[in-house]
Amino acid sequence: MTDVPGIVITGASGRMGQMLTQTVLDSPAVKLVGLLERPGHDWVGRDPGEIAGGAPIGVTVTDDPIEAIVHAQAVIDFTSPDATVEFATLTAQARCVHVIGTTGFDPHHIEKLDAAARHAVIVRAGNMSLGVNLLTGLAQKVAAALDEEFDIEVVEMHHRHKVDAPSGTALMLGEAAAQGRGIDLDVSSERGRDGITGARGNGAIGFAALRGGDVVGEHDVIFAGPGERIVLRHVATDRSIFARGAVKAAIWGQGKKPGAYSMMDVLGLE
Repeated sequence: MTDVPGIVITGASGRMGQMLTQTVLDSPAVKLVGLLERPGHDWVGRDPGEIAGGAPIGVTVTDDPIEAIVHAQAVIDFTSPDATVEFATLTAQARCVHVIGTTGFDPHHIEKLDAAARHAVIVRAGNMSLGVNLLTGLAQKVAAALDEEFDIEVVEMHHRHKVDAPSGTALMLGEAAAQGRGIDLDVSSERGRDGITGARGNGAIGFAALRGGDVVGEHDVIFAGPGERIVLRHVATDRSIFARGAVKAAIWGQGKKPGAYSMMDVLGLE
């Protein structure tokens, strides 16, 4: 186990944090060297295995990111934009691979992540699953093949606890469609229709976000033309697909040149 990459997981107490912890523990290709939580969290100083009422896993949760990251070759991070940017500064200093599944970034967050990527490998994706990344490639190809007679709508649904909308995956799919069309998504997207909005903009890419229950993730890219519709769909039923993809990205990033990468790069689909 001494030659495999050591992984630190941020947000250890969250649903993704716990799933990532188990995925790393189950993988012979990586080892768990650190778990992070925010200062004051009741998991700090405790072993997650014992918290769950089982056997200890041998790693104690800490609120000191420097202490954790100094021993790691990769950090897997599904937290919040502000926290992720702070972690990126530390991973850049440590020349540590930073795998980012966090969503909801603003342009100023992206600028800071791009700056960090000049010094270390950053793999960032709105979705880490193989299926969604294949869907992204398909959305781009279909958008490129169809003209503006076909309206593009991205519809997503997630569990009731998700705080950002549209989802990072929906935006990733919309960006792929925009690239296929050769347009700027920031200029051409339509969101949050309510009331008398007027007719749909010609050539726009629309987004609709649904929230409820315990839905892991559902995404449709709809191409609606005169007399016909093409629907590309992905349904996630198990959050472990994201964890496995993130671990794959952490392994892939070892030895790569500093830079900003995506799961399309990891999967060889770019």
